[in-house]
Amino acid sequence: MCGFRAGTLFFVMKYLFGIYQWLIAAPIILVVTILTAMLTIVASLFNRAWAGYYCTIFWARCFCWLFFVKVKVEGRENIDKHTSYVFVANHQGAYDIFSLAGYLGHNFCWMMRRALTNIPFVGIACQMSGQILVDSHSPKALKETMEYAKKRLNKGVSLCVFPEGRRTDTGKMGPFKNGAFKLAVDFNLPVVPITIDGSYEVMPRSTFNIKPGEIRIVIHQPIFPSEDGHDLKVLSQESYDVIHGSLPAKYQ
Repeated sequence: MCGFRAGTLFFVMKYLFGIYQWLIAAPIILVVTILTAMLTIVASLFNRAWAGYYCTIFWARCFCWLFFVKVKVEGRENIDKHTSYVFVANHQGAYDIFSLAGYLGHNFCWMMRRALTNIPFVGIACQMSGQILVDSHSPKALKETMEYAKKRLNKGVSLCVFPEGRRTDTGKMGPFKNGAFKLAVDFNLPVVPITIDGSYEVMPRSTFNIKPGEIRIVIHQPIFPSEDGHDLKVLSQESYDVIHGSLPAKYQ
């Protein structure tokens, strides 16, 4: 009887949260996204660094607050706000973006496809706030992207990349691509591996429904280049091993 009641209560709570998610929280998030994008655009005219950092934090935290997602961060003492890094993290779900943007505590920009600038308001906000937009249609365009990235990654502004390239289908890590690590090699920047756990349960790739929960972010020790610089293969493998080793057994 107790099990039946618990099951019924769980179903009712899940149903009510679904109503809340789509009829209350989602419309609020849409309005917040538009208003934050507009604020970012205007603020970027005066202080791009401030707009890209603080406006993004507010927007990302709204996603967490409204959907009852708690984010716990470990290892902030491992990074210095005045140092530029290449942050590399595993990609469990959509909430990886909101948890890192809202709670990492370090000014960074995203590397994203230029096609995302077609999203109304958001696309212009990304351009104005200095996000690194990748255009790989021609060698010239790609070279210009890399030159822009080199200018942005200084004075404590860092880059955040998901080396897997896409969200996992199972919660387990996929192989890493070399793009982020090549940037670290070319720009001689330290790499900071980041383990994200919990976002797969909150919102996996297979659904648009969100489940309240807790996301754990572990900021590992930076991997600094040696006197001769980074070794690309070693750097990628070491980052993978560190991130993978901090995941629960079920995702290893």
